[in-house]
Parts: sequence; C-alpha cells; structure tokens
Amino acid sequence: MRSVTALLALLVLVAGPVSAKDALGVFSDWGAFRDPQAPRCYAIAKPASSRQQRDYDPYATVGTWPSRNVRGQVHFRVSRNLSPERSITLIINDRRFELTGGGGDAWARDKAMDAAIVAAMRAGSQMVVSATDSRGRRFSNTYDLSGAATAMDAATVGCANR
Repeated sequence: MRSVTALLALLVLVAGPVSAKDALGVFSDWGAFRDPQAPRCYAIAKPASSRQQRDYDPYATVGTWPSRNVRGQVHFRVSRNLSPERSITLIINDRRFELTGGGGDAWARDKAMDAAIVAAMRAGSQMVVSATDSRGRRFSNTYDLSGAATAMDAATVGCANR
C-alpha cells in the first residue's frame, strides 16, 4: 500500500492532476499510467529514499507516445541540478551507459541506447544513476527494478491501440 501511495503522490508532482491519468497498475515500486490527453503511457518509479540534499524530486520513467511513434523512451529526473561539464552514468547490474542531460534531467543518447537500457532494466535487479551536481558534489539515485518489466509492459499495452 505504501508503494501505491508513493506512486500516486509522485504522479501528482510529475504529471498534474490525478484525474487526468488512468492508473494501469502498480508493480512493486513501479507504476504504469495512461494519459489520454497527451496521449502517452509510461512506467514510473521513485528511487530509494535518501537523506542527502535534493534540488528535485527524482524519478525514472519509460514512456510511449503512439502519435509520435516513440516507444520505450527512458527519462530520469535526478535529485540535483547537474553539472554541465561532467558525465551522467547509469549502471544496471554490469551494464554501463553514459546518458545526456542538463538541469535536473537525463536521457539516453538515442533510440538504440533507449532500447539497450530497457532490455537491461528487464533483466536487472537494480539501477543507479550517478552524476556530479552543479556544486561539484557526486550523488546517485538508486532504483529497485522489481516490477519494472511488468509496469513497462502494462504501459505498452495501455497505449497499444492509441
């Protein structure tokens, strides 16, 4: 129940009024939602809690926009304002990805990297986004991947006929 409450609270922060979204399911720490106004569907999760300073409420999403022919697009809202001169690294088990981004956001560099990250997420147990903030301090956001594959599937199915 705590996961459901946390995900609904995150949805309010991330995507506006809950009434505009259709909940497709909650799977461990991951939720799946459909936003018919966009139209889009996405899987979303919050990282493990942390006592470190945060500039933003972090989350990870894997989104689908049928009208744009976009599927499996990975996005991270990181917890701090990113340094423009430093790298953003995503580690999923033994796979390492160099992301692109700025401000408080990070993405895969291209569609091929999106697909590789989604495949690694499906097979992985944990992912960690690490970067340096604008003040030169290292930080990371850690995600449990239990339920991620099911949430991504629910989001894909939720937009299949859109």
